[in-house]
Amino acid sequence: MNVILIAVISLGVIALVSAAILYVASKKFAVYEDPRIAQVAAVLPQANCGGCGYPGCSGFADACVKAGSLEGKLCPVGGQPVMAKVADILGLAVTASEPMVAVVRCNGTCQNRPRVNQYDGAKSCAIAASLYGGETGCSYGCLGCGDCVSACQFGAIHMNPETGLPEVDEAKCTACGACAKACPRNIIEIRPQGKKSRRVYVQCVNKDKGAVARKACTAACIGCGKCVKVCAFDAITLENNLAYIDPNKCKSCRKCEEACPQAAIIALNFPPRKPKTEEAAAPKTEAPKAEAPKAEAPKAPAPEAPKAPEAPKAEA
Repeated sequence: MNVILIAVISLGVIALVSAAILYVASKKFAVYEDPRIAQVAAVLPQANCGGCGYPGCSGFADACVKAGSLEGKLCPVGGQPVMAKVADILGLAVTASEPMVAVVRCNGTCQNRPRVNQYDGAKSCAIAASLYGGETGCSYGCLGCGDCVSACQFGAIHMNPETGLPEVDEAKCTACGACAKACPRNIIEIRPQGKKSRRVYVQCVNKDKGAVARKACTAACIGCGKCVKVCAFDAITLENNLAYIDPNKCKSCRKCEEACPQAAIIALNFPPRKPKTEEAAAPKTEAPKAEAPKAEAPKAPAPEAPKAPEAPKAEA
């Protein structure tokens, strides 16, 4: 009985001393955390998508509190309403940010890019990209396995069975960038949504030379440079046989769309162009001018011929 009692007392003393040591250590080595970080984190959507550029919502909340300004910071999932709440908590001015959206820069549909082989492996773009160039002749385009669809937490992207390409639902897309990170071919880009959701971009990422690219896909950019020549705003650059439109410089004049012989430049959500009416170049027929009646000059009386003098009559 005494042995049991001694053991219980010993354990109690050890626990008491350990608790005292832990308490002192917690006070001495305590790390102060601004209570506003927890308040900001509470209004964030907790998607932890990383689209803001920080490791999760807690990392974004910490960055907002410590930065002292919300310029250049945006929660792509919550958008401006959430950033307004964050600004109210921190007592800062909210900065308006241009909405972004994911854009699929590949037009290699089943019709434009015919198959040359069949992939019979694991249905994953990452695995397929590490094994070979794909089922078509284009080694830059979409592989069609749907890794981007699996990466999207918001159901904003799906595969079109007819074209074999991913399609983005703008109403659901938060521009978190998860689909762009999941794509091994880098065909998905986060671009400004544009006014009235209108934007102009090159829907191709093929860097092969013109003849090779055209053989692989009928809608490929061939690097001819015609779009660069017609752009008056220096918004288009040509590098590695591929044209690229800078969304920050583009004025949406759509001249490049008209100049592209491959129809590789897409102008999305624009109204249809008005058909050009060609006037028939018919020769102008002049109406016959009415001739004014000619005024006849008065005829001068012809001089009478002098009469010959009459011969005198002979008297009988």
